[in-house]
Amino acid sequence: MDELLSEKEQIEAIRGWWRENGRYIISGIVIGVGLLLGWNYWNSQKAESALQASRVYESLVSEVAEGNTEAARTIAADLYEKYGSTVYARQARLAMAKLFMDKGRDEDAANELKALLRAGGDSEAALVGRVRLARILLYQDKPQEAADLLQGYGDTAFAARYSETLGDAYVALGRSDDARDAYTLALADNPNAPTVNRTLVQMKINDLPRAEASAAPESPADAPTEETGQQEDPATEDEAGE
Repeated sequence: MDELLSEKEQIEAIRGWWRENGRYIISGIVIGVGLLLGWNYWNSQKAESALQASRVYESLVSEVAEGNTEAARTIAADLYEKYGSTVYARQARLAMAKLFMDKGRDEDAANELKALLRAGGDSEAALVGRVRLARILLYQDKPQEAADLLQGYGDTAFAARYSETLGDAYVALGRSDDARDAYTLALADNPNAPTVNRTLVQMKINDLPRAEASAAPESPADAPTEETGQQEDPATEDEAGE
């Protein structure tokens, strides 16, 4: 009898707990399912967006390969507007910059790369864009701007390329010693997987003017004697008197 009463009390206790907490548990389950469905939907939309961006990018690459500047610009503008946060938009900036340079439109190319640096942060595409922009600035006879652009990026995977281009900027600025240091850093690139033409970099070093050795100070023996007011040696006078 006591055992039966105990079981009834336990059942009543469970029912009471459920009445108090059941709605919270059900709400939690509903929210959890909703979040899971929302997450899956977001991932699905993200994947679909990336797929669409890749298709647009493929169209852009085709137009760039054909050299169709205006068609490429139209596609690129659509890609930037709709999929600006994707990697395809960053790659499109690089492709458009190359197309503009091939067409001799260096200012348009520079603008594409500047936009890439503003949007790309320290992504790989932005790092590539930075060194390409520096080379365009050198082409535009703006070596100081190129040097400023490359400062502080010596610890990236593109360090050797940056150092070589920085050396070119220093040469244009007449800073031969700084150029030699930059080229030497470029040669420190991994020889088993080089990112620069080591032979070309070495040639650039060899073409730098040598530092002239400072003139040695004259020794007292080499100093010219003063002829004015010079007195004869007394021994010479004695010999003359004889």
